[in-house]
Amino acid sequence: MPSINAQEFKKGMKVIVEGDPYDMLEVHFVKPGKGQALYKLRLRNLLKGTIINPTLRSGDSLEQADVRKTTGQFLYRDGTGFVFMDNDTYEQYTIDADRMGDKANFLLDGAICDLLFFNDQLIDVDPPPHVVVEVTYTEPAAKGNTATNVTKPATVQTGAEVFVPAFIEQGEMIRVDARTGEYIERAR
Repeated sequence: MPSINAQEFKKGMKVIVEGDPYDMLEVHFVKPGKGQALYKLRLRNLLKGTIINPTLRSGDSLEQADVRKTTGQFLYRDGTGFVFMDNDTYEQYTIDADRMGDKANFLLDGAICDLLFFNDQLIDVDPPPHVVVEVTYTEPAAKGNTATNVTKPATVQTGAEVFVPAFIEQGEMIRVDARTGEYIERAR
């Protein structure tokens, strides 16, 4: 892979540090009174999620990571993880349930997701930002409880729990922000 000189660093670049791929979150150029210019970086490990803050001199360089992003479709969940199909090549890839974490709470069959590959291995999945799900269980609203912003827990078809307004009933379709798990609105 080609090297990237410090002068070319930009937010969003993918680089290799000690064998792991990192995403550049911040790049700060610092020119002290005397001496060489410095680049203070904030990098997020794409495999572990940890953040490091290295400082490089103006003559230093980092290797560019072999990272590609594409769209794919969620097919099904097997015993160990989640299976996705690359929409360009139609190849199937599995990612561990541990790596998916909370992103799997609102993953519906057939959902179109962004897939991130490192060395042709699936390392991250971004589900759609908003999903429409059915409320499978919620308590009935208490009579006379008409105050604003009253919420109650509701279980949706994926098994996740969402706090919804008191007027939402079992069987209704709702729109949820899949990144935060917050109720947005009733779906029409």
